[in-house]
Amino acid sequence: MGDVITTKNTNHPVPDASTKAPAHETVYQTMREQILFGELAPGQAVTIQGLTESLGVGMTPVREAIRRLISDGALVFQGNRRVSVPMLGSKDLDELIYARKTIECELARRATLRVTTDHIGELARIDDALDRAISAGDVADYLAQNYAFHTTLYQHAYAPILTDLADRLWLRFGPSLRVVCGRFGTQSFPDRHKDILDALQKTDPELAALAMERDVMQGMEQVSQGLVAVS
Repeated sequence: MGDVITTKNTNHPVPDASTKAPAHETVYQTMREQILFGELAPGQAVTIQGLTESLGVGMTPVREAIRRLISDGALVFQGNRRVSVPMLGSKDLDELIYARKTIECELARRATLRVTTDHIGELARIDDALDRAISAGDVADYLAQNYAFHTTLYQHAYAPILTDLADRLWLRFGPSLRVVCGRFGTQSFPDRHKDILDALQKTDPELAALAMERDVMQGMEQVSQGLVAVS
């Protein structure tokens, strides 16, 4: 555990009071993105007071957002008004791999039977942006485009419970993915999305599920190996 630090929220400003969403919801979404894309690193302790100052909001919405994120498994309470992103161990990674394979392969299978040509085109454009991020070594954009590809695909499965579960899993491993990408670069991560796109174009749900399984396994294996190298 490192020293207690505060965060500067330069990329995800909290909307002002004129927006319709309540303060606790905007704070929750902002902090969720910070965790998902690794702006809050695993083991990095932040104070509730520091979060209120960096986000420019009151204590109550920050506490409510933290409560929800702890329930999501994205934060753990450290005491003395501190919270941190949990660090993943080998058993955590084993469970995440099993859960991701089970849930995300089924989402890919279902989405294959529902996507249109326009939907596939949208996914292809996201994958093109992902390729550019990999070539440029842009870790932040790589993480954003990779997440966008998966979440956009899963929306077409029309399985809200499974989609919500998948999203919570991404909150668990996203910060560690950022750590590994930051250390070893985007080039170390494979992109199996073109195999998924090919399966979608063929309207082959089992092929899509297989491509998704390979995508999940290769990505999570890279995370596992990278965390061992970092520790």
